[in-house]
Amino acid sequence: MESIKRVLVTEQAKEVIDTLRKRFGSELMFHQSGGCCDGSSPMCFEKGDFKVGSQDVWLGEVYGCDFFMSADQFEYWKHTQLTLDVTPGRGSSFSIEIPMGIRFMIRSKLFTEEELMNLSPIKSGEELLKEN
Repeated sequence: MESIKRVLVTEQAKEVIDTLRKRFGSELMFHQSGGCCDGSSPMCFEKGDFKVGSQDVWLGEVYGCDFFMSADQFEYWKHTQLTLDVTPGRGSSFSIEIPMGIRFMIRSKLFTEEELMNLSPIKSGEELLKEN
């Protein structure tokens, strides 16, 4: 059985990612914010512009972009599958899609017991950096 992805992406979010790749000419990455100013929202950066470390968890790749979350936050969300989506409106984060008048958002669902037994592995940000 194929492992279950922890993060999925909608077609609308893929279109925004494609637009951002063309605009910035670089690889992108996401970090699910912990939620001080903008609630808990996914933030998009040019790869390397957000420094990940040992307290960040890599949840996998979403449409060719690494997706991270803090380890503390992951403890709350580890039973949840995330779906990266977009919505009209301006967030107040540093995410690079903000000037487009849209923002990334997360939709979520709890994993079933069967899915929990077949999840794709996570890695710490530190482990991922050592591999690259």
